Amino acid sequence: MDYKSQLQILIFCLFMFFSSLVIAQDLTNKLDSVSYSLGLMLGNNIKKDGIKEVNQKLVAKAIEDVMQDDGDYKITRQAAKIYYTNYMTALKKEKTKLARADGEAYLLKNATKKGVITTASGLQYEVMKKGVGPMPTAKDKVEVHYHGTLIDGTVFDSSVDRGKTISFPVMGVIKGWQEALQLMHVGDKLKLTIPQSLAYGKRGAGANIPPYSTLVFEVELFGIK
Repeated sequence: MDYKSQLQILIFCLFMFFSSLVIAQDLTNKLDSVSYSLGLMLGNNIKKDGIKEVNQKLVAKAIEDVMQDDGDYKITRQAAKIYYTNYMTALKKEKTKLARADGEAYLLKNATKKGVITTASGLQYEVMKKGVGPMPTAKDKVEVHYHGTLIDGTVFDSSVDRGKTISFPVMGVIKGWQEALQLMHVGDKLKLTIPQSLAYGKRGAGANIPPYSTLVFEVELFGIK
């Protein structure tokens, strides 16, 4: 889809979203339902993108200008693209800065908790259950259960929730896991707090792990293959 189409859809959805906040009305037909649905989806996207405030009157004005399609815009479409891109870039930088700072603060506080061990690399772990089995090496493949969250408790991945263990090479995962697995005995269950430098760093991972995220895992080692 080209930028013109994307912008028109975005503006239309914004109008529908804010109209649904201002005007309470029943959904009496298919168009009403579709319009309200567009508003709900856009609202979720706005939250995910971190946009917290817009000028509703200007959103409505932009809708009117686009629908009239007479070219009488307050700014050109090219300028609109630049404004939007620059805003989202600045917003992403601010979120990244906050994520990094929040992660560092979390690690400092977590390090003071009873039972938490901090390794030379910065990895933090605490023993939740002690096993007596063998320890894997870098050449091994392991079977584990894990539950992964961001520092605010948001779950991004969990074999526990799926109800099925997972197997992979020790060296086939992030650095924090590589180190932790080689500290474990079969039967151990550890809580790991992994600095962003030992996780996904500036790349992040998909939509669920933002750049520079400190990660928290509960990991149970079931076996070595």
